Amino acid sequence: MVVSRSVSAEKLSVSFEASLAATVRAAAADEGVSVSMWLSGAAEAKARRRRLREALDAFAVEHGELTDADIDRIIGDARAESTIVGRGAA
Repeated sequence: MVVSRSVSAEKLSVSFEASLAATVRAAAADEGVSVSMWLSGAAEAKARRRRLREALDAFAVEHGELTDADIDRIIGDARAESTIVGRGAA
């Protein structure tokens, strides 16, 4: 089911090296989406990573850096709760 939502979009013009442009077009085609949709998803993913980095930096200032053991525990907990790879998986 396709859900239509009213979204304000801004048209941008971007330039890429030819080989990267080909890679982007191929990736979009493989996923069955437009180049604009694919690039939008890539930009959203990068923005999420940036917000995560900012949150982790703020956490580190308040509580100290995460150790490797902390990271392993967090990943393990996330996997255990995941509906894809954890106990919620079908």
